[in-house]
Amino acid sequence: MNEEVVDIVDEAGNVLHQATKTEAHQHGWLHKTVIGYLKYGNDWALVRQAADRQDAGQLVAPVGGHVKAGEKEIDALLREVEEEIGARNVAYTEIGQAILHRQIIGRDENHLFIVYEIMTEDEVILNEEAVAIEKFTDAALKRALSDDPQKFGEAYYFVLEKFYREYLPTNWINRWS
Repeated sequence: MNEEVVDIVDEAGNVLHQATKTEAHQHGWLHKTVIGYLKYGNDWALVRQAADRQDAGQLVAPVGGHVKAGEKEIDALLREVEEEIGARNVAYTEIGQAILHRQIIGRDENHLFIVYEIMTEDEVILNEEAVAIEKFTDAALKRALSDDPQKFGEAYYFVLEKFYREYLPTNWINRWS
């Protein structure tokens, strides 16, 4: 199987060159990743990552994946939604973009996160990347983040800090300023 090729970009998202995902992670080259935060009505749905994933065993956004070389971000989002939660009927709103650069599971991940809120009424069917799904009201999510912070993945906190600060506990220390 051929390895996925991604666009290597600058901080503004302009394409500099192309490389495989492995090369991008070996060299720490910045490349685009779409992230989808799932809402069911007023509730948030998060997935527990499989053991072989970043943030293993922790709760994260249910949709996240690389944008392939030349692919439009929306097309990548819709592809990842179908692959990761089995949904085809999706509404979405772009929330914003931010760069997450971290060393994890032997990789130098340098991702330009393009973050969306997604909504669907389709049944969620998880792929092998997640082992469970959990739903939270706003109040329950805020309480869980305060009472059991290790339950949530680092990438989840990164997006909260950048776009959803109202969910963070009052004593939270920003790690990515």
